[in-house]
Amino acid sequence: MHPYSHNPTKYHKFQKIDGAQYDQVNNFLRKRTFITAREWAISRLCADFQTSSGAEMTYIGKNLPELVPFMTDTYSPQAVNQARVSFKQKVSKAGATFLYGAMCGFYTPEELDNLLFEASEVARFLLEIESTNIDIDTEIEIEDRVTEIMKQVAQASMRLLKEREAQQKEKMEKIHNTEEE
Repeated sequence: MHPYSHNPTKYHKFQKIDGAQYDQVNNFLRKRTFITAREWAISRLCADFQTSSGAEMTYIGKNLPELVPFMTDTYSPQAVNQARVSFKQKVSKAGATFLYGAMCGFYTPEELDNLLFEASEVARFLLEIESTNIDIDTEIEIEDRVTEIMKQVAQASMRLLKEREAQQKEKMEKIHNTEEE
């Protein structure tokens, strides 16, 4: 059993937005992310109420209004799981979209750096709102890993673009040589 399992009032995440309505939180998130308030809250709870056999879906669903101030309805374990799965899918799609943009050369390294900075600011703000603390060393380690990966992506992207240009040039030369014959 999780330490909060017997008393949901001991769970203190999301208290910074106590009094906010679901629609307000949802609109805030929609302007900055792809996730809904429902997906955010339930995913956070699933991470916090993780046990050796998985997240406590039934407990989360039954106690949702007591655990999260802006959630007013209880959810079935299936609805809790669906929200968690939806969150994971959206994170995966957002990551793929971001990497595609980075790999195709749509952004300069400086623009990518700015995108990552803005994304990390939103993430920090969400963590602050939900009262999740990450120590500074962990935060720096995560940012350093992402920065290193993005440098590798930028380098690979440059190589791909140069290869494509060379292939395109070669193709054009073949067409030009064929026309001359």
